[in-house]
Amino acid sequence: MDYRDTPEEAAFRKEVHDFIDKEAPKNMARGEGFGGSGDAWKTWVKKLSERGWVAPAWPKEYGGAGMSVMEQFIFNWEMAEARAPRPGGIATGFAGPTLIVHGTEEQKKKHLPEIVEGDVVWCQGYSEPGSGSDLASLQTRAIRDGDDYVVNGQKIWTSGGHVAKWMILLARTDPEAPKHRGITYFIADMKAPGVTVRPLINLPGTHEFNEVFFEDVRIPKENIIGEENRGWYLAQTTLSFERSNIGGAVGARQGVEDLVKLARTDAASQLKANAAIRHELVDRMVEAGVATQMSLKIISIQAKEGVAPGHEASVAKLYGTELNQRIARTALKVFGLYGQLDSKTDGVANAALYGRYKYQYLRSIANTIEGGTSEIQRNITATRGLGLPRA
Repeated sequence: MDYRDTPEEAAFRKEVHDFIDKEAPKNMARGEGFGGSGDAWKTWVKKLSERGWVAPAWPKEYGGAGMSVMEQFIFNWEMAEARAPRPGGIATGFAGPTLIVHGTEEQKKKHLPEIVEGDVVWCQGYSEPGSGSDLASLQTRAIRDGDDYVVNGQKIWTSGGHVAKWMILLARTDPEAPKHRGITYFIADMKAPGVTVRPLINLPGTHEFNEVFFEDVRIPKENIIGEENRGWYLAQTTLSFERSNIGGAVGARQGVEDLVKLARTDAASQLKANAAIRHELVDRMVEAGVATQMSLKIISIQAKEGVAPGHEASVAKLYGTELNQRIARTALKVFGLYGQLDSKTDGVANAALYGRYKYQYLRSIANTIEGGTSEIQRNITATRGLGLPRA
């Protein structure tokens, strides 16, 4: 790996850094996916959109920035370092790229402009109660009726479904075909008659996920992306090779740095009473450095070899999500019983701060499930990385 920026990369890094320093709202925490609200958020998104930085990987003709793999890496690194908020999520990462590659001109003209303006939230209708890791076994049905398809079924773990305008939906259109070949890719209107969104409250008590029910929902045939029964292959589409997760690695390091600072200064810290915590904090900082090195390795493969990472991305995902859990456990040890408080607790100094770590501890449990379970990542690493047999 070459750790040095080229002169062009260094200039681009400075451009991104200076832009964030000047334009990013100072009172907004890092966030990604469901969008925000308020004038500060809207102004920030507008400034990103003007540069094509809402969708940095998209071609310029579709409102993106057309960044190279290294430019995307640098952009994501600088945004993470600044803890700058980002719009995007499913809209820019999945829906937009699929439309660019497989959508009709009418679909592109209708949907891509509002995505790059940062004003619309999309969600993903993939997983079902009985179809998670084995997604191709999904059972939501779409039956052709004239110029429409009538959809019945259920999706689950639909992040942002309660605020989404559109859903990218996989539904079975040919139940007699092999399971990978009878699936069609739809754009579903989340406000259409027959769509019901029911919240799923997660372990820390927040509302991110939903289950979505379809009862005789009519989707016009114009809302099919690509060909009927070819949806599984479209679902694999990605426009950007930038899969290094540098944002996650930087976030982990910043989380440990914040924790070290608090362990030294906060009245509830157990650092003096429990010397072993000192060693844990050192371990977590070293591990955050390892996560960064994994990201650098992945981007080196992408930039030099021009290929998408395979098992390397699975290793980084596995390591990073389990690291999140270790950091959260260490944080609770730092604060002892105070770590069980939450932001609603009155009469205790820094209760909101301690609640941050309680939330992190509870929320991190899902990290090793969402986006591909740790078991799946280990299987990929074993078979594709080490060449071990599947059995």
